[in-house]
Amino acid sequence: MTTELAGPSLSTVPLTQRYSAADLRVFSADEAGRFLAGTIADPQRNPSLAWELLYRLEPDLYDRLVAAEHLHPGILEWLPPYVSRIIEVGAGTGRLTLELIARCDQLTAVEPASPLRDRLRHKLASSPSPSGGGQGGRRVRVISGFFDALPAPDRSAELVVACSALTPEAAHGGDRGLAEMERVCAAGGMVVIVWPNHPEWLIARGYQYLSFPGPMTMDFASPTEAVDLVAIFYPQAVAEVQARAERQVSYDVVGVNPPRDLAYKNVP
Repeated sequence: MTTELAGPSLSTVPLTQRYSAADLRVFSADEAGRFLAGTIADPQRNPSLAWELLYRLEPDLYDRLVAAEHLHPGILEWLPPYVSRIIEVGAGTGRLTLELIARCDQLTAVEPASPLRDRLRHKLASSPSPSGGGQGGRRVRVISGFFDALPAPDRSAELVVACSALTPEAAHGGDRGLAEMERVCAAGGMVVIVWPNHPEWLIARGYQYLSFPGPMTMDFASPTEAVDLVAIFYPQAVAEVQARAERQVSYDVVGVNPPRDLAYKNVP
């Protein structure tokens, strides 16, 4: 991390200005091979790199944002109430993971960023579970892995799911990542992409699309937290959020599709 990032005066610096090319050294060899090959190796000109650096350099900041982004209850009601095995890809700090524990006997959470895995393990260890013992009664494995090379055998889970992680870009899944998710899905199982970045890409590949209705807001801990985080992640909207001085912020204000939709495919 650059020395400037530690300065408190930069607490609300926008994401695309927070990091420099010097911060790219945080990537492992595998990560660099995926995220830097054939792309603009400057996080101030490449937002995808800025997000990857966020996960590794400021996982607490990322977790603060996730805490405000609640999935539509319709998504959780729609997901299978129980299957034997689930693989979640790009689990992050557990936006969806904690909701999946009680739905299976074995949950494998795959996450490439080590700091996010650490935070997820901490949450799982301290969370209550139906069978006790934290971590869903030790039913959850948190492991390293990438979309394009999932560390799981063929047909190894009845539900394979990703939440706000898979994109058409090869570095963040792409067609190869989608094929990997389908490879590890058991016959008769289902691949589900929650809060898809590009639903039209998935529809073109045989996925069904669902969107659940109703108003949705980002729910921050306080009006101050709303202003601070919007200044970092959605700076174009910070003036309006400041003027409203509310802890709840409509997704329309920040110009983001709410987490109300999913795409799914039944695997024969």
